[in-house]
Amino acid sequence: MAHTTPPFAPFEFMIAWRYLRAKRAEGGVSVMTWISLLGITLAVFALIATLAVRSGFREEFVDTILGANAHITVYQDMQVSETGATSRKIENYVEMAERIAAVPGVAHAAPLVKGQVMASAQGRNAGVEVFGISADDLQGIPRIANPQEAIGTLERFEEGIAIGSGVARELGLFVGDKVQLISPNGVKTAFGTSPRVKAYEVVYIFTAGRYDVDRTRAYLPFSEAQAYFNSPEAADEIEVMLDTPSDVEAMVLPVFQAAGDRAMIWTWRDASGAFLRALEVEDNVMFVILSILVLIAAMNITSGLIMLVKNKGRDIGILRTMGLTEGAVLRVFFLCGAFTGVLGTIAGVILGCLFAIYIDPIFSLVNYVAGGGVWDPQIRGLYNLPAKLELADVLSAVFLSLGLSFVVTIFPARRAARMNPVEALRYE
Repeated sequence: MAHTTPPFAPFEFMIAWRYLRAKRAEGGVSVMTWISLLGITLAVFALIATLAVRSGFREEFVDTILGANAHITVYQDMQVSETGATSRKIENYVEMAERIAAVPGVAHAAPLVKGQVMASAQGRNAGVEVFGISADDLQGIPRIANPQEAIGTLERFEEGIAIGSGVARELGLFVGDKVQLISPNGVKTAFGTSPRVKAYEVVYIFTAGRYDVDRTRAYLPFSEAQAYFNSPEAADEIEVMLDTPSDVEAMVLPVFQAAGDRAMIWTWRDASGAFLRALEVEDNVMFVILSILVLIAAMNITSGLIMLVKNKGRDIGILRTMGLTEGAVLRVFFLCGAFTGVLGTIAGVILGCLFAIYIDPIFSLVNYVAGGGVWDPQIRGLYNLPAKLELADVLSAVFLSLGLSFVVTIFPARRAARMNPVEALRYE
């Protein structure tokens, strides 16, 4: 009675491993194995590094949006007075903010007065956007109240002005310095409107993590902003912060109903949705491109196995005459390719994870070697290149690499299994 061995028996692993350790006379096979291994490693490394940077950039970008801006902004539609003047001012802002704050899922609602002015200090000028907000409501904006870096304290907010670090750098300001705000919509006189100029002490300098926020934003106490922008007893909008910003679509209708019929809603997805959709398309394209790179690297395994099968024709004939089945020979050469794919994938995963973990010193080194200016925050909005390892991203890279590596080994392995032992030994 013939004895059959189970699939992937220990001797099959032993033969495959010995074949991969090519002798000097079979150096071509050894070179192809190393090329395949290096190709898989670099492809998996590039895939994981790209996915980590993609996840980190998206998270940091969204976090800076949600941490420094309103999740929902409530405006009021245009109203025409008896004299023909138009206005969007919210006069019952206290009652409206209280109604919105009472909606389940709303963290807080804050009335705002907004305006664009020119800031001047020490002979320098910069355009800034001023937000008038109460001290308590300012504490509810995470990236302002708890920024990456801060100088000064919000405890003195009612005594002066809070500005972004980019504004402070542009104007050469420090805590305790004076900054002048110049607005063209000032006091109306018989000779026209004169610009409004007023100086404020800088009591707080924040770094929110977004270049456009730090470079253009300043905060004034709510009552002071009302007086400065000629908006007594009125607000320009209601800033709404949610407990779960990702559920903003579900919160639009309840907030609108609480705000009133004349309300107009603008969400953070409306403001940044196009950019996020563009990021998603770019992510998908990059994944496809890098998957093709993994496939190209895996094809090197096929080349190496074809050479190995050719060089081991005599061995295959001997093994077949000794009783090895076609399935056993197929599994031997399948394991040869699988070993290369597995080892390359493991090495690529290690390199990719190390890159994501130590991206800051790596990026600093690249920036130093390139002479600086590699990452421009004016273009990208963020100050550095973020990276975040996601288990799903790592597993997708692993499964893709192993799957392609296993698939491409089937053809040369089947060729070896179907080799006629008589033909293989005829000229030996």
